[in-house]
Amino acid sequence: MSTSRTASPATLAPAVRKARTGLIQITVTGVLWGTTGVAVQLLRDSTGLSPVSIGFHRLAIAALVLLACTAGRLGALLGALRAAPLPLVITGVGLGLYQALYFVAAALAGVSVATVVSLGLAPVLAAAWESARARRIPGPLRLGTLVAAVAGLALITMATAQPTTAAPAPLLGLLAAAGSGLGYAVTTLISRQVSQRTAPMTLTTISTTVGALTLAPFALVAGVGVPVRVDTVALLLHLGVVTTAVAYALFYAGLRTTPGSVAAVLTLLEPLTAAALAVALLHEPLPLPVLVGGVLLLTAVAATYLRPGHPETP
Repeated sequence: MSTSRTASPATLAPAVRKARTGLIQITVTGVLWGTTGVAVQLLRDSTGLSPVSIGFHRLAIAALVLLACTAGRLGALLGALRAAPLPLVITGVGLGLYQALYFVAAALAGVSVATVVSLGLAPVLAAAWESARARRIPGPLRLGTLVAAVAGLALITMATAQPTTAAPAPLLGLLAAAGSGLGYAVTTLISRQVSQRTAPMTLTTISTTVGALTLAPFALVAGVGVPVRVDTVALLLHLGVVTTAVAYALFYAGLRTTPGSVAAVLTLLEPLTAAALAVALLHEPLPLPVLVGGVLLLTAVAATYLRPGHPETP
């Protein structure tokens, strides 16, 4: 008789519930992140704040909330900084810069285009870098994802070359979105190792604080004053608390029971949410070439994360 036993339904139920909860947490994260671009545009229209200033407010509010939540673990924060100061500082600086570039891209090229390009390029660039660093020719699947990503980006670029009300400087916006994607890819590669030995809340608290400090000088020059109105305060709190502090907390909690590859694909809900909200609330046009290019780019992202043997995202 075999000594192995099939797990009973009572034993499997908690694990299934945890896995299901993790999937829900990651899904909600993607949707929350997808509301960022529209909130930024509404805030710009109502206050005239620059994208950099909005990025500063977002990270500053998130940092204050997270510092309050981790007030009893100040020693852990300082210990993490002493253990790996350079990677943590670079991660925070990168967070501030690539977020600011994304906000600039949304202002110049539109929310949907900026989100698809910046989010789609990051993992594809990271995959290309891994192949270059390993000094090996990309396999057929990876090569196909890179070709699809480039083709998608080319379609989006050609379709958005002409300025519109929603995209006053589309080519500059695409450059900013590409810079944001590149910054995100570099920051992710740098932070990957430190994230293995640093608690998620500690890493998020330090990175948002450093990111806010990084943007502070630029925001002060551009102006940080905002009118104290219900709509303005609500949008700022939404950006800082909901799309940053809460969203990242949900994301890291979901990663405990959700494989990184699955989580990465679920967060593709971000550009889908952003595009839908941009069309519905901001009346941004979404031409067919942009749709096709976006599908190609996001398909490349999904293939990048789901290819056999891909390392799990931390």
